[in-house]
Amino acid sequence: MKQPYYESDEGLSQYLLFHYGTEQDISSERFVPKKALSFPVQCVSTTLARLSIPSNERALDVGCAVGRSSFELARRFTQVIGVDFSQRFVTAARRLAKKGSVTIERVDQGELASRIELSVPPDIDRSRVRFTRGDAEKLPSRLGAFDVVLASNLICRLRHPSRFLDRLPALVRPDGLLVLTTPSTWKEIHTPRAHWVGGFNREGHAVRTLDGLREQLEPTFRLLRRLDLPMVIREHQRKFEYVIVEATVWRRSGGRS
Repeated sequence: MKQPYYESDEGLSQYLLFHYGTEQDISSERFVPKKALSFPVQCVSTTLARLSIPSNERALDVGCAVGRSSFELARRFTQVIGVDFSQRFVTAARRLAKKGSVTIERVDQGELASRIELSVPPDIDRSRVRFTRGDAEKLPSRLGAFDVVLASNLICRLRHPSRFLDRLPALVRPDGLLVLTTPSTWKEIHTPRAHWVGGFNREGHAVRTLDGLREQLEPTFRLLRRLDLPMVIREHQRKFEYVIVEATVWRRSGGRS
């Protein structure tokens, strides 16, 4: 039986490179747009730029993968919790929190590979971040509420995304912020058609992901901004997956008017 991608050596190596690789690590030939090489950082720095947050105490990164966005949140928050369904990813993120670096085998071509070291930026306080394995559809109430909740490229990978979306009012503090990013790759292999948030026709009208999010999040959340963020995942030296991700930032009601 084939091992799930997110638990495989290949998946782990690709995601560590995606999260922590430098421009030289990912594409020394400079074929890839520079901004696309820092997607996990952009999920925090670009989406939250110039937005006020009433408290900088707690942040939650749901679907954190190997943790780069969680560490980026630690620049602003004193406590960050990263949650992911993949035990391999969580184990790697914990190692980075403890050691600060990890060595991977980066595929170059066929069986040819290079050993490279990947690191968390040294100016980040890694002790602020804790990683745990969890199911985004079944997040426990003991997590409490947060000033910012980030869910990056998660909703179109869930079996029942509405279960996660329904939990958000309890997870985000009044006046807190919610950041959602998604490539909107709605496929039945991940999400049954009946549970898609967008990407379908209803009574002759196109329902896109943002439409579906508005239906489920408003009026508890108010949309503040929508952004397009490029990202790239390196498969090998000459093959890359390039994606334009839609990012939305929402403010939870109950605080300022």
